[in-house]
Amino acid sequence: MTLPEPSRRDTRLDPYIDAYAERTHGLTVSAVRALFAVANRPEVVSLAGGMPNIADLPREALGRAVDRLIAERGTQAMQYGSGQGEPFMREKIVEVMAEEHIRAHADDVVVTCGSQQALDLVTRVFCDPGDVVLAEAPSYVGALGTFHAYQCQVVHVAMDDAGLDPVALRGALVSLKAAGKRVKFLYTIPNFQNPTGVTQTVERRRAILEIAREHDLLIIEDNPYGLLTLGPAPLPALRSMDADNVIYLGSFSKIFAPGFRVGWVLAPHAVREKLVLTQEAATLCPPVFSQFAIATYLDEFDWRSQITVFRDMYRARRDAMLAGLEEHMLEGTTWTQPDGGFFVWVTLPEGLDSQAMLPRAVTARVAYTPGTAFYADGMGSRNMRLSFCFPTPERIHEGTRRLGEVLVQEQEMHRTFGLGTTTTRHHDLTAGPAPDIS
Repeated sequence: MTLPEPSRRDTRLDPYIDAYAERTHGLTVSAVRALFAVANRPEVVSLAGGMPNIADLPREALGRAVDRLIAERGTQAMQYGSGQGEPFMREKIVEVMAEEHIRAHADDVVVTCGSQQALDLVTRVFCDPGDVVLAEAPSYVGALGTFHAYQCQVVHVAMDDAGLDPVALRGALVSLKAAGKRVKFLYTIPNFQNPTGVTQTVERRRAILEIAREHDLLIIEDNPYGLLTLGPAPLPALRSMDADNVIYLGSFSKIFAPGFRVGWVLAPHAVREKLVLTQEAATLCPPVFSQFAIATYLDEFDWRSQITVFRDMYRARRDAMLAGLEEHMLEGTTWTQPDGGFFVWVTLPEGLDSQAMLPRAVTARVAYTPGTAFYADGMGSRNMRLSFCFPTPERIHEGTRRLGEVLVQEQEMHRTFGLGTTTTRHHDLTAGPAPDIS
């Protein structure tokens, strides 16, 4: 397959321009990371980033446990380790996955430096330049960056308020096959999806798995938020319903702490071997000390009760976000109603552009992530992702108030200057919940 000549985004001021690999031209700055420098200023209410709130962790007791770890097992914990991850860590990961009905063997787990590296390894193992990756519309910005870095073609599949649309998935597979395209896998976040907060229903999961079996389609299930449900119990993971066609990605970043950078891949045996070899080529081994520290936490602390603490804390923040949106949003604005996770997906009235509006919002001391960050095809200009995970409920309420004022001013500006309705591209979740639906 002949690939189109990549469009150059670099400059002749860079003396290495002719030496870079072609794939580097797919590297772009994350819209989320680009916001951090401004959004982290104390006067700005940041509803942009997805940082977990770890203030409720028992930090003093954890500190003492880490002290003991260094004193008693430091020569092991601070040494090189296995490219697959330490056996005791993989056993603990199997216990964690069992909370979502996954039955697995530790031999099929590969420990990674966060689930972001897990996704990178999977993409590196499976994808050649020009291969197609299917992803929800919208999808996680970090995943899109990885796929672009490996020169994949991302084809979005529509969602609604029940998750990925099976009819749209089947249609995309048929069309791509007819066009002679090679689809390598479907990437999906079934629980409290980033960025929409939408969760695939169990019925949808079954339908998606059936289509995958019909079309011999591999599914990459990314599940960092699954245990952070605000409902009665976590839904069964896709991997628990089909062990043959699903590669599962997990992480301790949301259910413990992101600074340790420990994630994992659960994969069939043959795939696991390739992932281990790729991991060794990249890093020799995942961070050993972090594995010892997390295993110590899982052994010595009631981590299930700690997740319940996190759930209650995030519930208060989610409720503050939804109440603030109900009180302050402009008429015609709609948003999703997440049952867990970190995010709410907002659709603005016609004529408003979240990307163009962002500088004025930051001036008003509130930040969000524009919807265009979560599409590979330029969609999302009328959307924004709001994160409720980190600010206090009071700050969230103030942030929605400031955002509401920005929207009013933006609409007034359009009316004053006769801008009218624009032709900006956006994506509203079909049949998605409106503000008055609980």
